[in-house]
Amino acid sequence: MAKRRTFKADFKAQVVLEALTGVKSQAEICREHQLRSQTLSHWKAEFLERAPMVFETKQGRSGEQERIAELERMVGRLTMELEAAKKASNILSSLSTRSGR
Repeated sequence: MAKRRTFKADFKAQVVLEALTGVKSQAEICREHQLRSQTLSHWKAEFLERAPMVFETKQGRSGEQERIAELERMVGRLTMELEAAKKASNILSSLSTRSGR
């Protein structure tokens, strides 16, 4: 049984852009890259469907960036608290060994 070929995203984008810009016909592209026309049609449809996301991600990223910053602050605060707890534990354990407990 023949193994399925896999294609990287940048290759798919290049092939779709060739087809959309009219540099080559769909048949030429399919022959050149040994693709089925249905495969290229599927890639084009997916490309066009996701194209609006390129312009929408700026708002989504700002929300994600805020969440990341909040989590980083929380990690920093918890790290400082942990270090303080370790120091307090070391001090208390050293005091208890000095007093003979």
